[in-house]
Amino acid sequence: MIEAAVYADAGGTRILESVPPVIELRGVTRTYGSGQAAVQALRGVDLRIDGGDFVAVMGPSGSGKSTCMNILGCLDTPTSGSYLFEGIEMEKLSRRQRALLRRHYLGFVFQGYNLLNRTSALENVELPLIYRGIAQRERSARAMRALGIVGLEAWAGHTPGELSGGQQQRVAIARAIVSDLTVILADEPTGNLDTARGREIMDLLVTLNREQGITIVMVTHEHDMAAYARHVIHFVDGLVDSDRGNAGRG
Repeated sequence: MIEAAVYADAGGTRILESVPPVIELRGVTRTYGSGQAAVQALRGVDLRIDGGDFVAVMGPSGSGKSTCMNILGCLDTPTSGSYLFEGIEMEKLSRRQRALLRRHYLGFVFQGYNLLNRTSALENVELPLIYRGIAQRERSARAMRALGIVGLEAWAGHTPGELSGGQQQRVAIARAIVSDLTVILADEPTGNLDTARGREIMDLLVTLNREQGITIVMVTHEHDMAAYARHVIHFVDGLVDSDRGNAGRG
């Protein structure tokens, strides 16, 4: 259901204005290769994710879920159809503009953490702010705040090799949220963790979603982790097979 914002204009008249979803795909296809070697990874996907939602994306290998996430992260572009982010068509943006959107609005959390091994937790979290040209003192302050949010302030000076897998993923999440982003795109964020550590990470994602309003889109093959989400979208053969509400555990 389309959300609406009600506000008063200068004359006091109440106006109803539609609020676009944070993410919308309209008839998106993605084809790799050509001719007989062509592979159609997405075959006309329609998808809507509202701001503040927590969505789990599931499906078998080759179903198109990872291709969809790459498009949502502006790491790939549709062959046809439209991707709108907060109502703006991504196809109309230049490569540089899409890079700026990734930098300012999107945070990424990966199964493999993707931390710099010889760099402290604090310095890893600071990286997105370096790319944004933030001064060193402010970078450090914001990175420490982000580490505090994920419960790792005391580990700021430790390198990834001195941290557990769960702690490394927390550093990766701190790096994702340090830029005051709109959306976290998480690709199997608990895939390398045991059950207990995985639940800790999911509890953290739920907290970020519910207390800070960050929209979370998470690819997972684990049903017990998908149970934390508010919506579960299931891909089959390059199409959305189902999109259902979920109670969530948060």
